[in-house]
Amino acid sequence: MKRDHATSIPPAPAGMHADEWAARQQLAACYRVFAMLGWTELIYNHITLRLPTSVSGAEKQFLINPFGLHYTEVTASNLVKTNLAGEVLGGSKHPINPAGYVLHSTIHGGVEGAHCVMHTHTTAGVGVASLASGLSQSNFYSAQLHDMVAYHQFEGITVHAEEGPRVVASIGDKKAVILRNHGLLSWGETLPLAFAVLWTLQRACEIQLATQSMGNPLPVPEAIAAKCTRDALQFDPRRGAGEDVFNALVRQVDRIDDSYKY
Repeated sequence: MKRDHATSIPPAPAGMHADEWAARQQLAACYRVFAMLGWTELIYNHITLRLPTSVSGAEKQFLINPFGLHYTEVTASNLVKTNLAGEVLGGSKHPINPAGYVLHSTIHGGVEGAHCVMHTHTTAGVGVASLASGLSQSNFYSAQLHDMVAYHQFEGITVHAEEGPRVVASIGDKKAVILRNHGLLSWGETLPLAFAVLWTLQRACEIQLATQSMGNPLPVPEAIAAKCTRDALQFDPRRGAGEDVFNALVRQVDRIDDSYKY
C-alpha cells in the first residue's frame, strides 16, 4: 500500500524501546529491498539483525522474519525477536524457521561483529557455490572482494547445531561467505555494510556466470584485485559503508509500498 506520507516514521508501539523499533523498521525495509531486487526464495532464506544492548542488555537477541510470510509481507511489527537459544521473545504469534535460526544464531553468537547476517539462494549465487572452483577473480566486482571470501563445505540443511562451530571456523573474519552447493551469505557490523558485501558478491556471481557462458574468464592479477579492494568505497566506514546505497534503495521501496514501517 503506497502512502502519501512515505517519508514519515510511525512511532514505536507502546512499551517498545525506541531502539528496537528503529532496528525493526530498518530490517523490515531490507526485506522489501530484497524482494524488489528479486532475492527471494518463496518463504525461505533470512536476514537477521541483532538488537542493541540498550534493548537486550547482556543477552544477545536478534530479529528474524516470521516463517510462512513472503518478504513482501514482512513488517516492523511482525518481525520475531529471539535469543541465541531459539526462544521467541515478546509473545509473537509467528514461528521461526529452524534452518534460519540455527545458521544465523551461530554466526551472531560466534563471529565477532556479526550484527547483521544475510543469506540468499539466488540462481547466480547457488550456481557459483556449486562450482568446484568457486568465485573467479575475473571481473570488476569479484576484484573488490580480494581476500574477503570464505567457503564452507555443504553438510546438508542447516538444522543441526553441531555444524555451528564448523561454520564459524570456516568464516573466520571474512564478511563474504560462499556456502558450497548452497548459496551466499554476508555479515557486517551494520546492516548497510552486510548489504554492500552481499550485493557485491551477488553481482560478481552474476557476471561470472554470464562470462563463463561465453568462454574462459580473463583473470584479474592479484595485485590489481588487492588494489581494487582497498579502493572500494562501499566497504569503507569513513564513507558510509553502504549506507548511502541502502538508503537510496529504501527510498525506492517507499515509493512503491511503505507498509513495512508498521
